[in-house]
Amino acid sequence: MGPVKVELLKYETKYQLSVDGKPFYIKGAGLEWGSIQSLAEHGGNAFRTWRVDNGENTGLQILDEAHKYGLMVCMGIDVARERHGFDYDDEASVAEQKAIIKQDILALKDHPALLMWGIGNELNLRHKNPRVWDAVNDIAIMINDIDPNHPTSTMLAGAEPEVIERVVERCPNVDLLSFQLYGEIDQLPRFLSESGYQGAYTVSEWGATGHWEATCTDWGRPIEANSSDKANNYKTRYIDYITADIKQCVGSFVFLWGQKQERTPTWYGVILENGKNTESAQVMQYLWTGEWPKHRVPTMTGLTINGLSGQDNVRLIEGHVCQAEVTIEHPRHEILKYRWEIMAEVDKSVESDGGDFEPSPEVIWRDSSDHSTTKVEFFAPSAGEYRLFVYVDDSHDNAATANIPILVESASFMGLIVHRIKKYFSLMT
Repeated sequence: MGPVKVELLKYETKYQLSVDGKPFYIKGAGLEWGSIQSLAEHGGNAFRTWRVDNGENTGLQILDEAHKYGLMVCMGIDVARERHGFDYDDEASVAEQKAIIKQDILALKDHPALLMWGIGNELNLRHKNPRVWDAVNDIAIMINDIDPNHPTSTMLAGAEPEVIERVVERCPNVDLLSFQLYGEIDQLPRFLSESGYQGAYTVSEWGATGHWEATCTDWGRPIEANSSDKANNYKTRYIDYITADIKQCVGSFVFLWGQKQERTPTWYGVILENGKNTESAQVMQYLWTGEWPKHRVPTMTGLTINGLSGQDNVRLIEGHVCQAEVTIEHPRHEILKYRWEIMAEVDKSVESDGGDFEPSPEVIWRDSSDHSTTKVEFFAPSAGEYRLFVYVDDSHDNAATANIPILVESASFMGLIVHRIKKYFSLMT
């Protein structure tokens, strides 16, 4: 195996990536620990990483598996962030970081699955020291010197015009920029226009509306869209704001081909923790290939608790019997399985920042029966903040999802007893 020549070409006003002389448009995903095989089977042709070694696989192992399935890789280079305490005025630390990165470049630059280098991720997020961009530019110069076969990019949080202008000014040796936008992706054309940026770019993260952008409950918890609403957003955003730019955009990486805990275990991954495909994964297959999977995911149309949706600020009294109901549209005649669970909310003291690690909260109740009906009853847990989740599984490794934040309030002991007696007699009659 030997290196491929990846070039960023410009034809009048249009940019185009070329791999060994053949046009290459990135139909990609962010992929950390997800299935490379699954991405290939859904029609993706590339993925990006956030670091060379993800703790489970080395950069070489990642590239080898990508090559096995015919995918190209934008290899992420983990550049230290100021918000994590790195000081870009410390010249010795900056030089040491660059030396470590150089060894990674030398080790991987000739791999045939390598597409480009991603220098740092969201280094602009709450940074103050502009010298971080000097470091990025120095890394880009180094890469260009030792690896002339692969372009360089840096991944920015958002695409605010002032950030673009600053990076362009201080990083002239970075070949193209990469922007990461979620609900705000509809502002990308305006941001580009106001910044005056005329170069090539990728959208290196996009997908579900971010938890920081979502409507919140009265007690400050973000309300997550169900899996079908998310899928509709994926489709619209890809068509209207990614492939619509035929001049500067050279492709994108949808976030995330896999699963991660960030406010909830279902917010960003197009694949669930158990490996089941969501409707968003199927939408991406359609967008990339023009063909839908043979077995479509059930369509999620609603989830309520005691007749209330997430937008209704659901408050429960501890110990009270509650009823949840999910509504589904599914054209196939097959038995669907409904999995229900209540999970504690993430403690605000350990909420992740900028996509950093976030611990998974405790599941405090799970329906143990094999439900094939759309309703379930449960006792409200002890006072606190929770979410009720439902997972609707078909028989083809697909699942629809939805959840509702709930605030459980305390009840007096006697009031609880009276409520349960009333509930008992109502069931008897």
